[in-house]
Amino acid sequence: MNDYLQSVVPVLVERFGLESHEFRDQVNLLVPAPKITEVCLALRDEFKFDVLSGQTAVDYWPKQEPRFHVVYQLYSLSNNVRLGLRVPLDGNAPSLATVEGVYPNANWHEREIWDMFGIRFDGHSDLRRILMPYDWEGHPLRKDYPLGYEEVAFSFNQEEVDQRKPRPKE
Repeated sequence: MNDYLQSVVPVLVERFGLESHEFRDQVNLLVPAPKITEVCLALRDEFKFDVLSGQTAVDYWPKQEPRFHVVYQLYSLSNNVRLGLRVPLDGNAPSLATVEGVYPNANWHEREIWDMFGIRFDGHSDLRRILMPYDWEGHPLRKDYPLGYEEVAFSFNQEEVDQRKPRPKE
């Protein structure tokens, strides 16, 4: 673990009651959902993590508790160090406070997470679809989202596949 992170992580773990995990020199803190804004404020204002370089989600379906993790990647320009945050959420109406007030670029990340995973960000200024059409049903990156596919035609099954293809009605 980086020297700077060795001084930061124990303070955060003690102050907020977080869990710390390290894998291949990447440090991640497991943050309870109600504390995410408070932890991000402390990281920005006290520990100089001034850039939200990435934010996404992970779906662990069929596991329901926690089904999702919202993952934040923070970067400190002055210390040249990265820190990951993971917020576990259950699968029933997942929601989390926005960090848009702390990191303004979270606006776009959170819209994408809502659009793809259906995780609601409370207090977000403009939570609407960003990638899918406005009338789209569902959230395509959820593992329980129905797959749509077209069978691939090869030389040995060309005729069978061609018979099953939908045709325009005349």
